[in-house]
Amino acid sequence: MLKAVNRYLLFQRNCSYKPIKRPNLIFPERKTEPKIEIPEEKKNRLFSQLKARILTSGPLTVADYMKEVLTNPLAGYYMNRDVFGSEGDFITSPEVGQIFGELISVWCINEWRKVGSPSPFQLVELGPGRGTLMADILKVLSHFKLNKNMTIHFVEISPHLSKLQAQRLCYNHKDVEDQLFYRHGETISGTKVYWYKRIEDVPEEFSIVLAHEFFDALPVHKLQKDENGLWKEILVDIDSEHSEKLRFVISKSQTPISKIFKPNDDDTRVCLEYNLETERIVRHLADRFERDGGFGLFMDYGHFGEKSDTFRAFKRHKLHDPLVEPGTADLTADVDFKHIKMVAEEDRKLIAFGPIEQGTFLDNMEGPTRLQVLLDHSSPEARENIESGYKMLTEPSQMGARFKFFSLFPSILRTHLEKFPISGFFK
Repeated sequence: MLKAVNRYLLFQRNCSYKPIKRPNLIFPERKTEPKIEIPEEKKNRLFSQLKARILTSGPLTVADYMKEVLTNPLAGYYMNRDVFGSEGDFITSPEVGQIFGELISVWCINEWRKVGSPSPFQLVELGPGRGTLMADILKVLSHFKLNKNMTIHFVEISPHLSKLQAQRLCYNHKDVEDQLFYRHGETISGTKVYWYKRIEDVPEEFSIVLAHEFFDALPVHKLQKDENGLWKEILVDIDSEHSEKLRFVISKSQTPISKIFKPNDDDTRVCLEYNLETERIVRHLADRFERDGGFGLFMDYGHFGEKSDTFRAFKRHKLHDPLVEPGTADLTADVDFKHIKMVAEEDRKLIAFGPIEQGTFLDNMEGPTRLQVLLDHSSPEARENIESGYKMLTEPSQMGARFKFFSLFPSILRTHLEKFPISGFFK
């Protein structure tokens, strides 16, 4: 079935999958580094709020600090500006080239058909960024006329990014009050699009759930084991020597999180990151997929329970001190896919596949074949950018090994999936 979908997708010259111009991502060739200037008062405003909160109620957990820095309504990193792409602080895979979204759409079509092509269905994306991934997916789904049977649902807390997504995808859209969704629109091909603050508000129907670089931005608690074998929490406090700086400290006693945390029996780490928000979302998906049907694909950088200290910041494509100028840099932590797998399978509601490297997944989805078609039908000046983009996505030294793919399916499909293995995860 995968070959049939790919054959039509990859070899039609007159369909809508023509090369789409993307920004030049070969950074050394840029003559100047575009900068996003953040007003000084916004930099100081968030620090002042954090400082006042610490002085009032004590040091913050890393999770509380991360949540405030990223999503503060007035000065949060994601809330009021575009942070993606070559002019932002980091590049995401969909921004590199259209081939990424096209292969994800092939995966969605293939797995949807394997489970009986339920209709209507929902395409749900968590943290959709600029809407680039969904725009590329929608082109493919529209070509196969699947957009007539589906609706798109975005889970997005940023007002600014939700407007960018609406402008990219919809020919009309508007804000809504007194509904579970806060905005809705319609694409030029007639697909309805809705925006929500929480995944719990998305309607209970068969759903294909996508999450690209979403879980890495969820707030983590940092825990460290002391000499007595007790877990203590790493906190963010005001520097005792410099009142205008922040520092990490370790809790004097156990916190509520460190008390309830229970590591795996085989976990030998003495320092790790624990994500309660990820647990909540995965458990919600387990209930949703068991009740309504559906499956999910997560694309993120992460590990399988072996890493300890991965909390960091990025600013203008470079590592940045996460405690300096809060609100001006992206805060992130590698996703613990072992933890997700454990939570997903704890009640036997879901079965997990992966993680596998991004480069392996894209190659398994016949990425090289699609790449050659794009190169054959591109102008000479576009070919270098298309080819370098695919190398960036797949080479181990770039995004190919760093980013991982992970999938969840309802456990009722176990026997079926043994007979028809998940595309991309198996050659």
